[in-house]
Amino acid sequence: MQRRYRVVVAKTGLDGHDRGVKVIARLLRDAGFEVIYTGLFQTPEQVAEAALQEDADAVGLSMLSGAHLTLFPRVIEELRNRGLDDVLVFGGGIIPAADISVLQSQGVAAVFTPGASMEAITSWLAQALDDRETAGSS
Repeated sequence: MQRRYRVVVAKTGLDGHDRGVKVIARLLRDAGFEVIYTGLFQTPEQVAEAALQEDADAVGLSMLSGAHLTLFPRVIEELRNRGLDDVLVFGGGIIPAADISVLQSQGVAAVFTPGASMEAITSWLAQALDDRETAGSS
């Protein structure tokens, strides 16, 4: 990584299953990212505000409730409302394959489903943020 990136990791909506997001938060921390975990039951507004306050480079969303087509775009909208268009949004959870391309067309950079390797997640995030950093300095 070009530098130590700051990542807000969040559970939006009423989904109370947080084991996976805690594993991801720990994984990212161990890979050298600075991780801010917002906790359960966050609104899109709270997630975007945390990203603003923490000067986040990325926001990772965990979704098991089936509300991904509503909540992911709302988080992106709230980030844009705060002038955070450059914050990379990625996510994971129980998301049907058919919905992944929809989410990506709405601005979600990547979606990781069950079975994604920890190496795939950390490598992708480091590379995506390095690429953004390089593009921004050109």
